Amino acid sequence: MQNASPYKEPEKWDVIIIGAGAAGLMCAIEAGKRGRRVLVIDHAKKLCEKIRISGGGRCNFTNIHTTANDFISGNKHFCKSALARYTPYDFLDLMAKHEIKYHEKTLGQLFCDNSAQDIIDMLLAECRDAGVEIQNPVSVNGIRPLPEKSNAPNFSLETSNGAVTCQSLVIATGGLSIPKIGATDFGHRIAKQFDIPVTPIRPALVPLTLNADDKAFCKTLSGVSQDCIASVKKQEFRENLLFTHRGLSGPAILQISSYLEPGKSLSIDLLPGQNIEEELIADANKKKTLTNALAPFMSKRFAQEWVDRFSENRTPADMGSKKLRAAAEAIHKWIITPSGDEGYAKAEVTLGGVNTKDLSSNTMESKTRPGLFFIGEVVDVTGHLGGFNFQWAWASGHAAGRAV
Repeated sequence: MQNASPYKEPEKWDVIIIGAGAAGLMCAIEAGKRGRRVLVIDHAKKLCEKIRISGGGRCNFTNIHTTANDFISGNKHFCKSALARYTPYDFLDLMAKHEIKYHEKTLGQLFCDNSAQDIIDMLLAECRDAGVEIQNPVSVNGIRPLPEKSNAPNFSLETSNGAVTCQSLVIATGGLSIPKIGATDFGHRIAKQFDIPVTPIRPALVPLTLNADDKAFCKTLSGVSQDCIASVKKQEFRENLLFTHRGLSGPAILQISSYLEPGKSLSIDLLPGQNIEEELIADANKKKTLTNALAPFMSKRFAQEWVDRFSENRTPADMGSKKLRAAAEAIHKWIITPSGDEGYAKAEVTLGGVNTKDLSSNTMESKTRPGLFFIGEVVDVTGHLGGFNFQWAWASGHAAGRAV
């Protein structure tokens, strides 16, 4: 008869962070600098893939114009405290320490001059300096609370590396966006396990798909970009839209997708800042076709396809005021009802998440489960396109790291 394996005491940590993304590593750095014994666990073979692929490989790591108004949440005030205590300029100070060069694009968006790998290397170096241990790929097979005792661990975790315990447990596993790089609903499942409510979730910052007729029209224009204002109710964004073989994409569409409820319509002004009716009336004394009259304001290919679909390619002089007005209105107020979206595979973020009513806005700690923290995308705080979601990751990670 073989002897039973000797019992191995679980390794004790002050802080365990599940998820080695932007928020998780920032939290680890801050906690480590405070002298806390920190373990970061991640199930991925390759760390920080979402950072690596962001911004076309150059990582749109923040936005210098960040305010609470750039975020969607069930509680619009929740993000204010963390954002105020860790600003884009605090992150720039960290980059300056590591001599990482960057540049600003439109609307305050900051990108690495070299590549996103610079950000990853910086975060991992800071973790090493703070004494943080990172283990991957490691799966977490179970989490259970421990009896409340003074100075005793609060949680026990069963992992593929064995059992571990901790006083503070931080969930930084992100949302469902981009499953091919490892995104899962792990964080939402842990919240539900501990009776912490999760708001409805869906893909956000995501391309839109269209019905057969509209899809066929967009397919003829696949690759064409057009300045526009996309709006839903009182929310609007002026940026480019991009026609695709499946529907609509581009910054304006990604932005408005976060506000567009399934089955609802959006309005698109394809010539913002112009009064195309006046321009067409002015052309009524000339012999231009409608396509040629529109061509100075959009690509001729777009003008031709638009006229073929929505109007008659006659001269404005032959159309009459009623038809000219209708043609102008179709351009300034193109109403379209998407059939759906490209889903989590193409969504940049997940809208919704762990309900902020259960979290402290100062520390990201659960109000009902002491020692349990949620940070980053797993929380019901979703930023606009342009670096805001990274800034929320840095700020919420920093807030938790100062508290764990």
